[in-house]
Amino acid sequence: SYGMGLAQGYATIGAIGFEGRWDYGAIGTVTNLAARLCGEAKSGQILVARRFLGIVEDVVEAEPAGELSLKGFHRPIPAYNILRLKG
Repeated sequence: SYGMGLAQGYATIGAIGFEGRWDYGAIGTVTNLAARLCGEAKSGQILVARRFLGIVEDVVEAEPAGELSLKGFHRPIPAYNILRLKG
C-alpha cells in the first residue's frame, strides 16, 4: 500500500534534458510540495495542501493533519488528510 500527496498550482511542463536523453517532466514549487506531502503520507493516506482542499472540499471530508516542516519550504505547510467522499 502507499500514500498520496496532492497540491494545486502552476508548474513548468515539458521535455527536460539534452539530445539523446530527453525526459518529460514537471518542475516547480507545486511539484515539490506534492512530492513532499507524498513522502509524509502514511500507507493509505491522502495528504493535500490547503489550496487543493479548497477545490475539493465540497465533495470530500477532510481533517487537519497539522503543519508540516517540509524540505525546500521555509515555513511549515498546513496539510489536510482526506477521509472519504461526502454523501
